[in-house]
Amino acid sequence: MTVTARIGVVTVSDRVSRGEYEDLSGPAVREYLLAHLLGEVEVVERVVADERDQIAALLVELVDTEGCCLVVTTGGTGPAPRDVTPEATAEVCDRLLPGFGERMRAVSWEKVPSALLSRQVAGLRGSGLILNLPGSPGAIRECLEAVLPAIPHGIALAGGPRLELDAPPKLPH
Repeated sequence: MTVTARIGVVTVSDRVSRGEYEDLSGPAVREYLLAHLLGEVEVVERVVADERDQIAALLVELVDTEGCCLVVTTGGTGPAPRDVTPEATAEVCDRLLPGFGERMRAVSWEKVPSALLSRQVAGLRGSGLILNLPGSPGAIRECLEAVLPAIPHGIALAGGPRLELDAPPKLPH
């Protein structure tokens, strides 16, 4: 029996949630993941305003109710007052995985020094992995390329389903 992996993609943006701006980042996450994951994958997409309690509630819903083994957020990771995605993520995670944020910032730093201002975090809620990405489609691709090799193994170690990638992971030496 084939198991369908459910993956949540959350765009965190006041403007997108109000319909004032087209969501480019959520589709960029979805397209990247679908291009690199093998097997049955169902993507559950949501948009939420930059409100900490709403973000936290949505993350809980996606993991606990929707059964997502991976939830990828995009947006709300900068230093602006309304950027609260990392705080909402940390609030709902049982354990944080700081290596994900460290790696994404290191890769982004090679392109733009302002990457040091990014506050992406990742953590586990039960067997579900929650990962914060920046809101730029280019940065999304860079960050996912940097951490994708670790995602399937991390989810499996936490007790979730084993995701398969389209190619063997290329880890840096």
